[in-house]
Amino acid sequence: MEGEDASQQLSEQAVGDIAVSLSVASASLSAHEDVAVTVTYTNVSSQPVQLLKWYVPGSESVPAGLFQVTRDGEAVAYMGPEVKRVAPRAEDFITLAPGESLSRTAPLSGFYDLSASGTYSVRFAAQAVNQHNVVLTRTAALDSNLVSMFIEGRSSRQPGLQEQGTVTAQGISSASNCSSSRASTITTAYNSAKTYASNATSYLSTLSSGTLRYTTWFGTYSSGGKDTAYSHFSKINSALSAQNVTVDCSCTDSGTYAYVYPNSPYKIYVCGAFWAAPNTGTDSRAGTLIHEMSHFTVLGGTDDHVYGQSGAKNLAKTSPTKALDNADNHEYFAENNPAQN
Repeated sequence: MEGEDASQQLSEQAVGDIAVSLSVASASLSAHEDVAVTVTYTNVSSQPVQLLKWYVPGSESVPAGLFQVTRDGEAVAYMGPEVKRVAPRAEDFITLAPGESLSRTAPLSGFYDLSASGTYSVRFAAQAVNQHNVVLTRTAALDSNLVSMFIEGRSSRQPGLQEQGTVTAQGISSASNCSSSRASTITTAYNSAKTYASNATSYLSTLSSGTLRYTTWFGTYSSGGKDTAYSHFSKINSALSAQNVTVDCSCTDSGTYAYVYPNSPYKIYVCGAFWAAPNTGTDSRAGTLIHEMSHFTVLGGTDDHVYGQSGAKNLAKTSPTKALDNADNHEYFAENNPAQN
Protein backbone atom coordinates (compact mmCIF):
# COMPACT_ATOMS: atom_id res chain seq x y z
CA MET A 1 0.00 0.00 0.00
CA GLU A 2 1.24 3.47 -0.87
CA GLY A 3 0.73 4.78 2.67
CA GLU A 4 2.67 1.88 4.16
CA ASP A 5 5.56 2.44 1.72
CA ALA A 6 5.74 6.07 2.80
CA SER A 7 5.62 4.94 6.42
CA GLN A 8 8.60 2.63 5.86
CA GLN A 9 10.60 5.44 4.25
CA LEU A 10 9.88 7.70 7.20
CA SER A 11 10.78 4.95 9.65
CA GLU A 12 14.18 4.53 8.01
CA GLN A 13 14.81 8.25 8.46
CA ALA A 14 13.76 8.03 12.11
CA VAL A 15 16.38 5.52 13.24
CA GLY A 16 18.41 6.86 16.14
CA ASP A 17 18.71 6.72 19.90
CA ILE A 18 16.23 8.48 22.17
CA ALA A 19 16.44 8.24 25.94
CA VAL A 20 13.09 8.53 27.72
CA SER A 21 12.73 9.43 31.39
CA LEU A 22 9.72 9.87 33.65
CA SER A 23 9.30 12.05 36.70
CA VAL A 24 6.43 12.94 39.04
CA ALA A 25 5.76 16.10 41.02
CA SER A 26 4.64 14.25 44.15
CA ALA A 27 5.15 10.77 45.57
CA SER A 28 1.71 10.79 47.22
CA LEU A 29 -1.59 12.05 45.80
CA SER A 30 -5.01 12.39 47.39
CA ALA A 31 -8.24 11.45 45.64
CA HIS A 32 -8.83 15.13 44.82
CA GLU A 33 -5.54 15.60 42.97
CA ASP A 34 -5.01 14.87 39.28
CA VAL A 35 -2.39 12.25 38.52
CA ALA A 36 0.17 13.02 35.83
CA VAL A 37 3.71 12.16 34.85
CA THR A 38 6.29 14.25 33.00
CA VAL A 39 7.93 12.52 30.04
CA THR A 40 11.30 13.77 28.77
CA TYR A 41 12.75 12.61 25.44
CA THR A 42 16.43 13.23 24.73
CA ASN A 43 18.20 12.55 21.46
CA VAL A 44 21.42 10.93 22.63
CA SER A 45 22.68 10.18 19.11
CA SER A 46 24.85 12.27 16.80
CA GLN A 47 22.14 12.70 14.17
CA PRO A 48 18.64 14.24 14.03
CA VAL A 49 15.93 11.77 15.05
CA GLN A 50 12.27 11.83 14.08
CA LEU A 51 9.81 10.92 16.81
CA LEU A 52 6.18 10.06 16.09
CA LYS A 53 3.79 12.59 17.62
CA TRP A 54 1.62 9.65 18.71
CA TYR A 55 4.22 8.94 21.36
CA VAL A 56 4.46 12.52 22.60
CA PRO A 57 1.69 13.54 25.04
CA GLY A 58 -0.15 16.68 24.01
CA SER A 59 0.92 16.49 20.36
CA GLU A 60 -2.17 14.63 19.18
CA SER A 61 -5.83 15.61 19.43
CA VAL A 62 -6.67 12.00 20.35
CA PRO A 63 -4.30 10.69 23.04
CA ALA A 64 -3.03 7.12 23.20
CA GLY A 65 -2.23 4.73 26.01
CA LEU A 66 1.54 5.11 26.31
CA PHE A 67 2.21 3.61 29.71
CA GLN A 68 2.36 0.34 31.56
CA VAL A 69 0.70 0.97 34.90
CA THR A 70 0.59 -1.40 37.85
CA ARG A 71 -0.88 -1.15 41.36
CA ASP A 72 0.92 -3.10 44.06
CA GLY A 73 2.47 -5.22 41.32
CA GLU A 74 -0.78 -5.96 39.43
CA ALA A 75 -1.52 -4.45 36.00
CA VAL A 76 -4.36 -1.92 35.93
CA ALA A 77 -6.74 -1.42 33.03
CA TYR A 78 -6.30 1.24 30.37
CA MET A 79 -9.59 3.16 30.07
CA GLY A 80 -8.74 5.74 27.41
CA PRO A 81 -9.66 5.76 23.74
CA GLU A 82 -8.77 3.02 21.27
CA VAL A 83 -7.73 4.89 18.12
CA LYS A 84 -7.55 3.89 14.44
CA ARG A 85 -4.87 6.01 12.77
CA VAL A 86 -3.61 6.43 9.22
CA ALA A 87 -0.09 5.34 8.24
CA PRO A 88 2.37 7.97 9.51
CA ARG A 89 2.90 11.01 7.29
CA ALA A 90 5.73 13.54 7.33
CA GLU A 91 3.67 15.91 9.47
CA ASP A 92 3.20 13.21 12.10
CA PHE A 93 6.84 13.42 13.22
CA ILE A 94 8.77 15.72 15.52
CA THR A 95 12.50 16.12 14.82
CA LEU A 96 14.93 16.24 17.73
CA ALA A 97 18.42 17.56 17.00
CA PRO A 98 21.45 15.80 18.54
CA GLY A 99 21.40 16.45 22.28
CA GLU A 100 17.96 18.11 22.15
CA SER A 101 15.35 17.28 24.81
CA LEU A 102 11.57 17.62 24.82
CA SER A 103 9.40 17.38 27.95
CA ARG A 104 5.63 16.93 28.08
CA THR A 105 3.17 16.19 30.86
CA ALA A 106 0.75 13.31 30.41
CA PRO A 107 -2.39 12.82 32.52
CA LEU A 108 -3.10 9.39 33.98
CA SER A 109 -6.40 10.32 35.67
CA GLY A 110 -9.28 9.01 33.61
CA PHE A 111 -7.02 7.06 31.27
CA TYR A 112 -6.12 4.27 33.71
CA ASP A 113 -8.09 2.58 36.47
CA LEU A 114 -7.02 4.47 39.60
CA SER A 115 -10.13 3.56 41.58
CA ALA A 116 -8.30 1.66 44.33
CA SER A 117 -5.78 3.15 46.75
CA GLY A 118 -2.28 1.74 46.52
CA THR A 119 1.25 2.17 45.28
CA TYR A 120 1.23 2.65 41.52
CA SER A 121 4.23 2.17 39.24
CA VAL A 122 4.40 3.71 35.78
CA ARG A 123 6.69 3.00 32.85
CA PHE A 124 6.62 4.59 29.41
CA ALA A 125 6.30 1.71 26.94
CA ALA A 126 5.68 2.88 23.39
CA GLN A 127 6.68 -0.51 22.02
CA ALA A 128 3.23 -1.68 23.11
CA VAL A 129 1.60 0.69 20.61
CA ASN A 130 4.07 0.48 17.70
CA GLN A 131 1.13 -0.34 15.43
CA HIS A 132 2.53 0.74 12.05
CA ASN A 133 5.85 -1.02 12.60
CA VAL A 134 7.64 2.33 12.54
CA VAL A 135 11.21 2.08 13.79
CA LEU A 136 11.34 4.36 16.80
CA THR A 137 14.98 3.87 17.82
CA ARG A 138 17.75 1.44 16.97
CA THR A 139 16.02 -1.04 19.25
CA ALA A 140 12.64 -0.33 17.63
CA ALA A 141 11.16 0.63 20.98
CA LEU A 142 11.02 3.39 23.53
CA ASP A 143 11.36 2.50 27.18
CA SER A 144 11.94 4.44 30.36
CA ASN A 145 12.69 4.31 34.04
CA LEU A 146 9.99 3.25 36.48
CA VAL A 147 8.35 5.84 38.74
CA SER A 148 6.18 5.01 41.74
CA MET A 149 3.69 6.97 43.81
CA PHE A 150 0.96 6.34 46.34
CA ILE A 151 -2.43 7.24 44.87
CA GLU A 152 -5.63 7.46 46.86
CA GLY A 153 -8.47 5.79 44.96
CA ARG A 154 -10.83 7.96 42.94
CA SER A 155 -13.59 7.60 40.37
CA SER A 156 -12.27 6.75 36.93
CA ARG A 157 -14.48 8.82 34.66
CA GLN A 158 -13.09 9.01 31.14
CA PRO A 159 -12.05 12.53 30.10
CA GLY A 160 -14.34 14.35 27.70
CA LEU A 161 -16.92 11.56 27.61
CA GLN A 162 -20.47 12.82 27.85
CA GLU A 163 -23.30 10.80 29.28
CA GLN A 164 -25.57 9.53 26.54
CA GLY A 165 -28.68 9.32 28.67
CA THR A 166 -31.43 6.76 28.13
CA VAL A 167 -31.51 5.41 24.59
CA THR A 168 -34.71 3.90 23.31
CA ALA A 169 -34.14 3.97 19.53
CA GLN A 170 -32.50 1.23 17.52
CA GLY A 171 -30.17 1.76 14.59
CA ILE A 172 -27.88 4.68 13.82
CA SER A 173 -28.07 8.22 15.13
CA SER A 174 -25.74 11.17 14.64
CA ALA A 175 -24.70 13.65 17.28
CA SER A 176 -25.82 17.27 16.95
CA ASN A 177 -22.30 18.20 15.78
CA CYS A 178 -22.79 16.22 12.55
CA SER A 179 -24.05 18.17 9.54
CA SER A 180 -26.97 16.77 7.56
CA SER A 181 -24.66 15.69 4.74
CA ARG A 182 -22.34 13.94 7.17
CA ALA A 183 -25.29 12.30 8.89
CA SER A 184 -26.33 10.92 5.51
CA THR A 185 -22.80 9.64 4.88
CA ILE A 186 -22.81 7.96 8.30
CA THR A 187 -26.12 6.24 7.58
CA THR A 188 -24.76 4.87 4.29
CA ALA A 189 -21.61 3.61 6.01
CA TYR A 190 -23.67 2.09 8.82
CA ASN A 191 -25.85 0.15 6.39
CA SER A 192 -22.74 -1.13 4.61
CA ALA A 193 -21.21 -2.09 7.96
CA LYS A 194 -24.36 -4.08 8.75
CA THR A 195 -23.92 -5.94 5.47
CA TYR A 196 -20.25 -6.61 6.28
CA ALA A 197 -21.11 -7.93 9.74
CA SER A 198 -23.94 -10.10 8.48
CA ASN A 199 -21.81 -11.60 5.70
CA ALA A 200 -18.87 -12.25 8.05
CA THR A 201 -21.14 -13.92 10.59
CA SER A 202 -22.73 -16.15 7.95
CA TYR A 203 -19.34 -17.06 6.51
CA LEU A 204 -17.91 -18.07 9.88
CA SER A 205 -21.03 -19.93 11.02
CA THR A 206 -20.35 -22.86 8.67
CA LEU A 207 -16.55 -22.62 8.42
CA SER A 208 -14.76 -25.87 9.27
CA SER A 209 -11.33 -25.45 7.68
CA GLY A 210 -8.60 -22.91 7.06
CA THR A 211 -9.82 -21.04 4.01
CA LEU A 212 -7.57 -18.41 2.44
CA ARG A 213 -9.79 -15.60 3.72
CA TYR A 214 -9.66 -16.94 7.28
CA THR A 215 -5.94 -17.72 7.41
CA THR A 216 -4.97 -14.41 5.78
CA TRP A 217 -6.52 -12.40 8.59
CA PHE A 218 -6.71 -14.79 11.56
CA GLY A 219 -3.85 -17.21 10.95
CA THR A 220 -3.69 -20.97 11.29
CA TYR A 221 -7.19 -22.42 11.56
CA SER A 222 -8.41 -23.92 14.80
CA SER A 223 -11.95 -24.54 15.94
CA GLY A 224 -11.31 -22.38 19.01
CA GLY A 225 -9.99 -19.50 16.92
CA LYS A 226 -12.90 -19.73 14.52
CA ASP A 227 -15.33 -19.77 17.45
CA THR A 228 -13.72 -16.59 18.81
CA ALA A 229 -14.02 -14.81 15.46
CA TYR A 230 -17.61 -16.01 15.05
CA SER A 231 -18.52 -14.84 18.55
CA HIS A 232 -17.11 -11.37 17.88
CA PHE A 233 -18.88 -10.92 14.55
CA SER A 234 -22.13 -12.43 15.81
CA LYS A 235 -22.18 -9.89 18.64
CA ILE A 236 -21.25 -7.03 16.32
CA ASN A 237 -23.95 -8.09 13.89
CA SER A 238 -26.57 -8.22 16.64
CA ALA A 239 -25.50 -4.85 18.07
CA LEU A 240 -25.69 -3.13 14.69
CA SER A 241 -29.22 -4.49 14.28
CA ALA A 242 -30.60 -4.13 17.81
CA GLN A 243 -28.70 -1.34 19.57
CA ASN A 244 -28.55 2.40 19.09
CA VAL A 245 -25.16 3.34 17.67
CA THR A 246 -24.30 7.02 18.03
CA VAL A 247 -21.67 8.68 15.85
CA ASP A 248 -20.00 11.89 17.01
CA CYS A 249 -18.39 14.22 14.45
CA SER A 250 -16.46 16.53 16.78
CA CYS A 251 -12.98 15.09 16.07
CA THR A 252 -11.14 16.87 13.22
CA ASP A 253 -7.75 15.08 13.35
CA SER A 254 -6.84 14.26 9.73
CA GLY A 255 -4.49 11.50 10.86
CA THR A 256 -7.20 9.56 12.67
CA TYR A 257 -10.15 7.58 11.32
CA ALA A 258 -12.08 7.12 14.55
CA TYR A 259 -11.92 6.15 18.20
CA VAL A 260 -14.08 4.73 20.97
CA TYR A 261 -14.01 4.23 24.70
CA PRO A 262 -14.28 0.42 24.89
CA ASN A 263 -16.32 0.38 28.10
CA SER A 264 -18.86 2.89 26.75
CA PRO A 265 -20.90 1.28 23.98
CA TYR A 266 -22.11 2.26 21.45
CA LYS A 267 -20.67 5.71 20.78
CA ILE A 268 -18.15 6.12 17.98
CA TYR A 269 -16.13 9.31 17.43
CA VAL A 270 -15.21 9.74 13.75
CA CYS A 271 -12.34 11.99 12.65
CA GLY A 272 -10.86 13.58 9.54
CA ALA A 273 -9.56 10.42 7.85
CA PHE A 274 -13.02 8.83 8.11
CA TRP A 275 -14.51 11.36 5.70
CA ALA A 276 -11.66 10.92 3.22
CA ALA A 277 -12.12 7.13 3.10
CA PRO A 278 -14.31 5.27 0.56
CA ASN A 279 -17.63 3.90 1.79
CA THR A 280 -16.53 0.28 1.25
CA GLY A 281 -13.25 -1.45 0.40
CA THR A 282 -9.92 -1.35 2.22
CA ASP A 283 -9.82 1.06 5.18
CA SER A 284 -13.33 2.17 4.34
CA ARG A 285 -15.89 4.06 6.40
CA ALA A 286 -18.01 0.91 6.76
CA GLY A 287 -14.93 -1.10 7.72
CA THR A 288 -13.91 1.55 10.23
CA LEU A 289 -17.27 1.13 11.96
CA ILE A 290 -16.64 -2.63 12.17
CA HIS A 291 -13.16 -1.90 13.55
CA GLU A 292 -14.53 0.39 16.24
CA MET A 293 -17.45 -1.89 17.16
CA SER A 294 -14.98 -4.73 17.75
CA HIS A 295 -13.26 -2.59 20.42
CA PHE A 296 -16.32 -2.45 22.67
CA THR A 297 -15.74 -4.78 25.59
CA VAL A 298 -19.23 -6.27 25.33
CA LEU A 299 -18.66 -7.24 21.69
CA GLY A 300 -15.04 -8.36 21.40
CA GLY A 301 -12.79 -6.08 23.43
CA THR A 302 -10.18 -6.04 20.68
CA ASP A 303 -6.95 -4.07 20.90
CA ASP A 304 -4.79 -2.21 18.34
CA HIS A 305 -1.67 -4.34 18.15
CA VAL A 306 -0.96 -3.29 14.54
CA TYR A 307 -2.52 -1.19 11.79
CA GLY A 308 -2.62 -1.70 8.03
CA GLN A 309 -3.07 -4.75 5.83
CA SER A 310 0.63 -5.68 5.79
CA GLY A 311 0.87 -5.53 9.57
CA ALA A 312 -2.39 -7.44 10.00
CA LYS A 313 -1.30 -10.20 7.61
CA ASN A 314 2.04 -10.56 9.39
CA LEU A 315 0.30 -10.67 12.77
CA ALA A 316 -1.95 -13.49 11.53
CA LYS A 317 1.13 -15.48 10.52
CA THR A 318 3.12 -14.88 13.69
CA SER A 319 0.39 -14.81 16.35
CA PRO A 320 -3.15 -15.97 15.51
CA THR A 321 -4.14 -15.19 19.11
CA LYS A 322 -3.18 -11.53 18.72
CA ALA A 323 -4.77 -11.40 15.26
CA LEU A 324 -8.06 -12.48 16.84
CA ASP A 325 -7.58 -9.63 19.32
CA ASN A 326 -6.67 -7.00 16.70
CA ALA A 327 -9.34 -4.61 15.41
CA ASP A 328 -7.82 -4.11 11.95
CA ASN A 329 -7.78 -7.88 11.36
CA HIS A 330 -11.52 -7.88 12.00
CA GLU A 331 -11.99 -4.93 9.68
CA TYR A 332 -10.02 -6.47 6.82
CA PHE A 333 -11.73 -9.83 7.24
CA ALA A 334 -15.09 -8.04 6.96
CA GLU A 335 -14.06 -5.82 4.02
CA ASN A 336 -12.53 -8.86 2.24
CA ASN A 337 -10.75 -6.68 -0.29
CA PRO A 338 -9.42 -8.06 -2.55
CA ALA A 339 -12.04 -10.78 -2.28
CA GLN A 340 -10.95 -14.21 -1.04
CA ASN A 341 -13.01 -17.35 -0.57
